[in-house]
Amino acid sequence: MNTPPGTPSALPAGNGDPARADAAGVEATGEEATGETVVEHRLHPVTPLRRAWAPVAVLIGWAVHDPDQAQRQLTRLTTTSLLLGLAVLLPAAALYGFLTWWFTHFSVTGTELRIRTGLVFRRTAHIRLERIQAVDVTRPLLARVVGVAKLKLDVIGTDKKDELAYLGEAHARALRAELLARAAGFAPETAHEVGEAPVRPLLHVPAGVLAVSILLSGATWGSLAAAVVVPPLLWLATHSLWTVLAVALPLLGAAGASSVGRFVGEYGWTVGESPDGLRIDHGLLDRAHETVPPGRVQTVRIVEPLLWRRWGSPRSSGAESGKGWVRVELDVAGSSNSVLVPVAPREMAESVIARVLPGVAVPPALIRPPRRARWCVPFWWRGYGLAVTDRVFVARHGLLRRSVALVPHAKVQSVRLAQGPWERFKGLADVHVDTGANKTVTARLRDADEAVELLHAQADRSRTGRGEARPDRWMA
Repeated sequence: MNTPPGTPSALPAGNGDPARADAAGVEATGEEATGETVVEHRLHPVTPLRRAWAPVAVLIGWAVHDPDQAQRQLTRLTTTSLLLGLAVLLPAAALYGFLTWWFTHFSVTGTELRIRTGLVFRRTAHIRLERIQAVDVTRPLLARVVGVAKLKLDVIGTDKKDELAYLGEAHARALRAELLARAAGFAPETAHEVGEAPVRPLLHVPAGVLAVSILLSGATWGSLAAAVVVPPLLWLATHSLWTVLAVALPLLGAAGASSVGRFVGEYGWTVGESPDGLRIDHGLLDRAHETVPPGRVQTVRIVEPLLWRRWGSPRSSGAESGKGWVRVELDVAGSSNSVLVPVAPREMAESVIARVLPGVAVPPALIRPPRRARWCVPFWWRGYGLAVTDRVFVARHGLLRRSVALVPHAKVQSVRLAQGPWERFKGLADVHVDTGANKTVTARLRDADEAVELLHAQADRSRTGRGEARPDRWMA
């Protein structure tokens, strides 16, 4: 493996540990019952600075939760008492950060990653290596300045990500490469030699395209309008500054998150293909390096806001575009990764979807519900649609913001049929398809006889699809 300058050298083969630790060094060595040597590592020495903010965050949270009480307490403080409070709080925060860092260790054994944390109540996480499906590297702005990174692990069967924050950037990359290799089945003796898997670029979203797409999104303008209109109306009705602030600040935060926050988070979005999944890099201030294991993708959604449908530039990413822009979202079992492509021409987005769902083509047309469905959902019934191919179950909903969901038959966990009293009267029914990501895709307002036939046929397709499904990881 070609080692870049500054990358730590590997530990001796056979111990299953990643590249040696950062300046903190190796903390302790123990013996497993099997005779295997286990070396424990500490996080990077800058970690206490991050954790020292926890006591301060508690005070800020209290002030936000009860602003009236916080204001009364602040007015009672004198300069002397304020200085004394800071003299106590700052050293206490620094001590807390140091102790939490000192009592945090991690190690890699032959079968698992162990993370020991806890200052008063000790916690040891035993993460089975074969259960790891993705390892993401995140570099917040301040972390990039000091050359450290955060490692987040997606583990099958858990909703919350375990993380190692912070590691040196070179150490984080080396540890990530070894964990993915071990999760894919490489032996401990050779996993640390595999290195970072090569990446083939698939798509890049230019900043100009991203900015225009955000401006053409209805959610952006809706949140901005609410932030401008609602606070003055509240002031006229209540004349209470705290009431206005309590409502205005969340609205302004939502407006910022849907516009500036989204641009900052999705800036420089790049999708690449590698043996361990699709690699996604993005972020203007905080850079994130994520992996989507295609075998774990339960649902792919193609989202088309109204103003995107006739928009698209042949210059985006240097390729010819299809008509209109789309956004591609994912449901991944056990992962929080939910966006595959923030905006791209349809043709280019479908080429990326083909890497996630090989052999799947998005149906050019979907079948609408029968016309009598207008008595259940006037006008909006035209936004519903259904198609079933030999590989996927496809359902559409929405008129202004159209969304098409593709569910591979192998990922269907259960199929349900539901009818309300009015639907029964009109001879209609809904077919719900449940996936392994605890999400549901619904084909709404289908003919009742069609729905019953679809229910039984989909159950058969799901059974045969699971038998033909490929492994959850590409490297396996």
